[in-house]
Amino acid sequence: MGSKNKQRRFKENETFSNVLQPKREDLVDATFPLKGNWRKDFFKNNNPIVLELGCGKGEYTVSLAQNNPDKNFIGIDIKGARFWRGAKTALEENLPNVAFIRTQIELLEYVFAESEVSEIWITFPDPQIKYKRTKHRLTNESFLETYKKVLIPEGIMHLKTDSEFMHGYTLGLLHGLKKEILYAHHNVYANEYSPKEVTNIQTFYEKQYLEVGKKITYIQFKVS
Repeated sequence: MGSKNKQRRFKENETFSNVLQPKREDLVDATFPLKGNWRKDFFKNNNPIVLELGCGKGEYTVSLAQNNPDKNFIGIDIKGARFWRGAKTALEENLPNVAFIRTQIELLEYVFAESEVSEIWITFPDPQIKYKRTKHRLTNESFLETYKKVLIPEGIMHLKTDSEFMHGYTLGLLHGLKKEILYAHHNVYANEYSPKEVTNIQTFYEKQYLEVGKKITYIQFKVS
């Protein structure tokens, strides 16, 4: 994407009512007004809140929102030029249950209050295979603790990935931490019992992976 195109998207994001771009210092200084007030002040309902972390273009966030009007969905990514597409689509389709936040996932507990979130989706994250990159892996122990803080006690985590490495690493970690695994499969499209929200929604890149015969893996688990 050219720099002019990026700048145009950044400017357009600033006009979108469903995009929030809080400053890091406002989050860390606990001055972000929506923390603990998302349902009341932003969505104006009492429906469950579901996050997609590293949401990219926002395809999964928007599709989940279309399929589940009784839930609120928030896509989170540090790259606003990416989720511009999802935010624009949500506005064009008048989806009141969609929002996007431009921030780092490490700051999640500054954006949401304890037990404010019901579910978290992690879709096709960078597996960060090199050992020195472990701290950036979105299912490492540190991140799992962060998710636990914002999730309700019975909150659900979803990991959908084309990376066998990420799938295996996460399963091993969950077993070691004695976390409850609700469902796990290394090839969701080959299993008739796979949850429909996993197989019915495909991102642009996921379709490409499937075309070349890549297997898509999925784990549903709890961190409480």
